[in-house]
Amino acid sequence: MTTSDAVSQDSLARLAAVIESRKPANGGDPEKSYVARLLHKGPDAFLKKVGEEATEVVMAAKDAEHGGDPGKILYEVADLWFHSMIALAHFGLTPAQVIAELERREGLSGLEEKALRKADERAAQEKGHAS
Repeated sequence: MTTSDAVSQDSLARLAAVIESRKPANGGDPEKSYVARLLHKGPDAFLKKVGEEATEVVMAAKDAEHGGDPGKILYEVADLWFHSMIALAHFGLTPAQVIAELERREGLSGLEEKALRKADERAAQEKGHAS
């Protein structure tokens, strides 16, 4: 891991800690915090934002493809990651776990990874039917 990678992971960990602190169960005030408000409203609220931000990433990329500012993609991806991190926190997951999953996939072709995932899903279904 390079110094830059460590700084990036530290930044994600710091943001995750702030999001965790804003959970209503940890004292986050929905009247004073956007994150607390989204978490207080529940999954429908923050998952809607994840969907909206994903769409905005697509739109920014399409615009950039036709001469628009590619920098807008960074802005929209930052929004997408932020709202995705709220979803992770709600479900007790962390950015470090996402990074670990990406590292697990490193060196696998996308096609191999997808085939392995489907095989695992089939095995789980067969096991469920055998019970």
